[in-house]
Amino acid sequence: MFLSISDLLLNPDYGLFIWTTVIFLVFWFFVIRAAKKPMSDMLGQRNTDIQEALDEAEKARIDMANLKVDNAKMIADAREEQAQIIADAKATKDQIVAEAKVKATEEAERIMANAKMEIESQKKVAISEVKNQSSLIALAIAERVIRKQLKGNEDQEALANELIKNIKLS
Repeated sequence: MFLSISDLLLNPDYGLFIWTTVIFLVFWFFVIRAAKKPMSDMLGQRNTDIQEALDEAEKARIDMANLKVDNAKMIADAREEQAQIIADAKATKDQIVAEAKVKATEEAERIMANAKMEIESQKKVAISEVKNQSSLIALAIAERVIRKQLKGNEDQEALANELIKNIKLS
């Protein structure tokens, strides 16, 4: 009596069913026992990796916060430096303007002094010319008056000798 496969499938034997189930459970027991440690290690490694990633993310977040604070401080320092540079530039500008005003005032005063000196010099020259002209006119008048009064050569020689004596004495 040979049993065919179809007879086995249609008429199950309970003993075979129990032994198959026991072998199946023993197989899974060994599979789970063999796979439990690597799976546990893998899950532990995964948990460790996840925790490390979370720690690194937290560290990166803290670093970013610190960078933001540093950047804010650098920006504030740059603004202070900018304000200082602008203040220095304004002070330098004011100083240059003040120096230019002083130099312009000094130059104006120098020009005015030179102009006054030039005017005074021209005035002296004009007065000198007026004196020279007036003395020439006075000499011409005196010459005409003396010629009328001294009609003779003797009177003229006597006056010339007297003038020569007075000039030598002086």
